[in-house]
Amino acid sequence: MLYQFEFRTYQRKFKRPLQTSHGIWDIREGIILRLVDENNRIGWGEIAPLSWFGSETFDQALDFCNSLPGNISSEMIFAISGELPACQFGFESALNEQNLPPPAPPCQGGEKSENLTYLSQKGEKMQNRFSGLLPAGETALQALPMLWLEGYRTFKWKIGVAAIEEELKIFQQLIQVMHNLCDREKAFLRLDANGGLSYSPAKTWLEACDKVKATPDFSADIEFLEQPLPVTQFQEMVELNAIYATAIALDESAANLDRIQECYSQGWRGIFVIKPAICGSPSQLRKFCQTHNIDAVFSSVFETEIGRQAALNLATELSLNKRALGFGTDCWFDDNHSILDFRF
Repeated sequence: MLYQFEFRTYQRKFKRPLQTSHGIWDIREGIILRLVDENNRIGWGEIAPLSWFGSETFDQALDFCNSLPGNISSEMIFAISGELPACQFGFESALNEQNLPPPAPPCQGGEKSENLTYLSQKGEKMQNRFSGLLPAGETALQALPMLWLEGYRTFKWKIGVAAIEEELKIFQQLIQVMHNLCDREKAFLRLDANGGLSYSPAKTWLEACDKVKATPDFSADIEFLEQPLPVTQFQEMVELNAIYATAIALDESAANLDRIQECYSQGWRGIFVIKPAICGSPSQLRKFCQTHNIDAVFSSVFETEIGRQAALNLATELSLNKRALGFGTDCWFDDNHSILDFRF
């Protein structure tokens, strides 16, 4: 079958720049796709590259879209190169969303959305299944209580941004705030280094996390330390994962399906953080996850509602251990969502 193909680009400015060990990120760029089949059914997709994480660049994705004719086939879509993983996701998602209405625009700033409750493909209601992303540094101490009131019970905090002594001090304050907020329930913190630590600081962080986990009657728990070391230090992360009680999760090391398969073949049986929008082909990812039953945490790359819904559909299907999904990102944008005006 042939599909009429159209696309357009978008830019969204973060309310406050996102700080990671890779640097400052202030604008999310992406591409919205529309496929129309011979029966006038419309499918929507999104290409949301993250080049510093291992996907193609925005310009490479745009060049690819510009190279395509106005009518494309499903065979052309499934033949997209693995060197364009965000394009693979966007085009396959558009095929999968045929005959479905476009997702409703997310809430305007300050209004409540379904960031903590969504319906799966089976109609199952999923409560409190998202982790809330905290800003780096001391600002996290003010942001956490607000996210708590919205219903979040799992939080993610970026580390490796400032001096380790400063971050460890904030860390102790952060877990105390979590403990004080808890009332006969558990709260979880994920620490994300984005590969920005060296071996000795990674050990220091894991020791600090283990102390929290070993504290009796403490309501705040550390779920995992995400990608403490660079991708090149895979064996060191395997070693640390075996030594400490706090789990390590691979993120940049598992940026796309090829990397996930490589880590698995080298013996990793720990946690994989999977970002569907840049991982590559959804059908191939589904096959791999179902074959190997990996422990996966699915996460956002700050895509729009189009890419987000496609990623959530996949995450709902493939989340075996019911870990909180890393899609609590709505509060990082405060625009008019004109990118979701579907008039092409």
